[in-house]
Amino acid sequence: MVHFSSSSHRGEHISSFDLSGDLCGLKISAEQQLKVPKNENSIMCHACSPTDSKYNGKTDNQNNEVVPVNTDTQQTWMLFADAFIQNNRLEHITHIMGYHPQYLDSFLKMQHYLLRGDGPLSFHCRHYIAIMAAARHHCSYLVQLQTAEFLLSGGDSSWLKGLNHAPQKLQDIIEINKILAHRPWLISKSHIEKLTKGSNNWSLSEVMHAIIILSHFHSLSSFIFGCGINPELDHEGGFTFESDCNNAALPNGNVSHDQSCANGQTNTTATDCQQTEREGGIRHLLSTMRRLQEESVDQPEEELVKRFQNVETNSQKLSQSDVPSPKTDVGRYITDSDFMYLDFFSNKDMSTFRAQDYSWEDQGFSLANRLYTDIGSFLDDKFRVASTLTYYTMGDNHDVDTSSFRRAVWNYIHCMYGIRHDDYDYGEVNQLLERPLKNYVKTVTCFPERTTRQDYEVCMQEFKHSEKVHVNLMLLEARFQAELLYALRAINSYMT
Repeated sequence: MVHFSSSSHRGEHISSFDLSGDLCGLKISAEQQLKVPKNENSIMCHACSPTDSKYNGKTDNQNNEVVPVNTDTQQTWMLFADAFIQNNRLEHITHIMGYHPQYLDSFLKMQHYLLRGDGPLSFHCRHYIAIMAAARHHCSYLVQLQTAEFLLSGGDSSWLKGLNHAPQKLQDIIEINKILAHRPWLISKSHIEKLTKGSNNWSLSEVMHAIIILSHFHSLSSFIFGCGINPELDHEGGFTFESDCNNAALPNGNVSHDQSCANGQTNTTATDCQQTEREGGIRHLLSTMRRLQEESVDQPEEELVKRFQNVETNSQKLSQSDVPSPKTDVGRYITDSDFMYLDFFSNKDMSTFRAQDYSWEDQGFSLANRLYTDIGSFLDDKFRVASTLTYYTMGDNHDVDTSSFRRAVWNYIHCMYGIRHDDYDYGEVNQLLERPLKNYVKTVTCFPERTTRQDYEVCMQEFKHSEKVHVNLMLLEARFQAELLYALRAINSYMT
């Protein structure tokens, strides 16, 4: 018998911990995690192990490569302390998000509530569903974290042998997990109906809880790969050593499909992209943003639809044959591994999802809160912070209105999932996002397990590391919202 109701769980009474001291445990443990030699081919090895890295011919100051554990910024320091107490570690992902404390605050609150707060699903089932979600993108970093949490919350270790060892009720969401991860536009009310019928039926509240966990960890996998976050100290691959030239090892322990380092060859596509980036850069981007603001003209509906459909014409077509094979510890949680993302516009029979017909603000928020108390408020805050966060800087430039760039990134991701905002001119996407950046965004969003350090380095070359992390936060949340909108629409259709 599988119990899906929640019960007491460690971390629920963290506020009782005395924070009056200097948190020596936090400082020592976190620094031990962070200062570990990492593979030089990890995309952002400096983020987890502060070492000098050269970008655009400049060597960054070691202390600026990553937010220090004992940062002078009080808000960030307190967030690190809270995260450490909740998780008994300062996870690398938290440390990277420390660049943006306003977002980190909303992220930690939402994730804590989702995994450890009140809700219809039992704690060990929540963590197992998280494992299932992360495995779809071969993200062993998250699989290892959630496996530990699963066992700590009383989960049956036999379930970790593979999906066929899990209860049938959990196996019943394999199909929805697969669809949401790769082609969320295919989810329909029939999938919801199938879960809520039969001997192992789910309640709608449980369905809502599970879908949010799945979407959260799918999009979080994109962030892990996009930022190149290394394994934790105690994870497989946590101790690695630099060599003169290794295969492009990904931070989740897999080996990249790009063997250019090993065989001494140069990736032609990446070289072309790098040349394109040099021809543009931030100066060109700033000029384009100013021009678009000055020349803003309302376009007829037909032209806006055409521009939406043509956004992908300037994007790289990603082959399905290049996806690396998952490691054994991840592969046991994957079925139908050939099912992956397909370009939405490749299927002429698919109908565009019009955001004005079903939006998060007008319909999704209230439905989420109705079926899973308060979750809508946590999500809404996280979406709002991610989409509006700005420091009015871009590279070394200050007093910059970045709203058009941020909206282009957000709406391009929605576009890849077939979601159209009627009030947006998609012609701006191809003007503001040069091809290297578009390719990076598409890879991290749709095929995160393919992402290499080279992908990270050939785009946004004049951006600071914190700004690249900022872009990845937008990727995370825009993808999360896209998956969620399709799922919420399906649930609403089933209910009505």
